[in-house]
Amino acid sequence: MPYDHRNTARRTLALALAAAGCCAALAGCAASQASPPNGKAQGTQGTQGTQGAQGTQATQGESGAQSRPPFASPSAPRPTRSPLPASPASRSLSGRTVVIDPGHNSGNFRHSAEINKKVDIGTVRKECDTTGTSTDGGYTEASFTLDVSHRLRDLLTARGAKVILTHDGDRPWGPCIDERARIGNAARADAVVSVHGDGSATGNRGFHVILPAKVRAGSADTAKIVAPSRALGERIVERFARATGTSPANYIGSGTGLDVRDDLGGLNLSTVPKVFVECGNMRDPKDAKLFTSATWRQKAAQGLADGIATYLQG
Repeated sequence: MPYDHRNTARRTLALALAAAGCCAALAGCAASQASPPNGKAQGTQGTQGTQGAQGTQATQGESGAQSRPPFASPSAPRPTRSPLPASPASRSLSGRTVVIDPGHNSGNFRHSAEINKKVDIGTVRKECDTTGTSTDGGYTEASFTLDVSHRLRDLLTARGAKVILTHDGDRPWGPCIDERARIGNAARADAVVSVHGDGSATGNRGFHVILPAKVRAGSADTAKIVAPSRALGERIVERFARATGTSPANYIGSGTGLDVRDDLGGLNLSTVPKVFVECGNMRDPKDAKLFTSATWRQKAAQGLADGIATYLQG
């Protein structure tokens, strides 16, 4: 009790009463010291047990003794926040498989002999892969596509999708365009998106989505994927524009953001819905400024994820 200087008489009486019970108090103290600790020590053990159940158990040393986490209360468990339950929308792509194809490979520059070998794409024979383009400042398309693909993977995985990358910067070059197509086919993907950046002339700005043409030649037969691929592309155009604030290309697609081609092996050899997305023109200074912004790359990934999700959800 705090000291009260305003009533000394009452304080004197209190002291006298306290002295009368001194012997009993001393005897009680001695007994308490001889007995096992029941208060704070047991409370601390209870705290550690509670924290261990919640994933914040104290670190255990070689001796096996547990130390209290920094700043933990000695008598009560540190408050922990229970994880929020996942909303149904957050797992909306459960059971779906999406293949992401990061265009090119940063190692292709050092393996020109390998990537220049021709592969069959149904209509013609074409180079295994290319180096891709870059900004005037040297930021390569391969670096951009892998970065955006990682961001896109994380967004889709958070929604419950199974995501497969055709490569993850873990191989010296490639894969070749025919192998990229086979990866999507083998996965029986519900959607495949190949991420790219264009290398057009200065002044040509904006993004566009490349769709497969109807091709039937050699090992190529796109008849079954033309319509669903267009639906996928249209959803991506809409959502990409909304997320990034950029417009469809002003140099291709007549403002629709869509282009149809029959000369891309990744599309010709696909048996599942697939599109290429040219996220902008890396050779234009204004578009290049967007490509080199991590904030904008996240927006690009968000637009792709939203477009894919909208397509898969019907």
